[in-house]
Amino acid sequence: MRKINKIIIHCSATPEGRDVSPEEIKRWHVEERGWSDVGYHFIITIDGVVHSGRPLEIQGAHTKGHNSESIGVCYVGGMDKEMKYAKDTRTEEQKESLVNLICELKDIYDCKVYGHNNFSNKECPSFDAKNEYK
Repeated sequence: MRKINKIIIHCSATPEGRDVSPEEIKRWHVEERGWSDVGYHFIITIDGVVHSGRPLEIQGAHTKGHNSESIGVCYVGGMDKEMKYAKDTRTEEQKESLVNLICELKDIYDCKVYGHNNFSNKECPSFDAKNEYK
């Protein structure tokens, strides 16, 4: 098993209120980027359902330089409706699912939570995940 020391939170950078399926995100990664699989280990749709992505035993493709020791979690959303600016669009269901998933993962792995923006000059996940989930 991989040594996991980070959970890295992402957003799909899609407009507020638009649900995007895990299959669509996988298509973006596989067909448009040429990756072997979806880059995230988990995707949380706007209804709060947690979908499995890449198997945990396989390194993700979500945060350059940190994939080997991390789990990638993506919530659907992260942009305003007009796609002009980053916005914390998490629904109450997504927030609850994120907390539950993080707690489950932290029970298994000795890890800390970060946002993609802690490792890259991006606004993703459109909120301060490191501070919120410390």
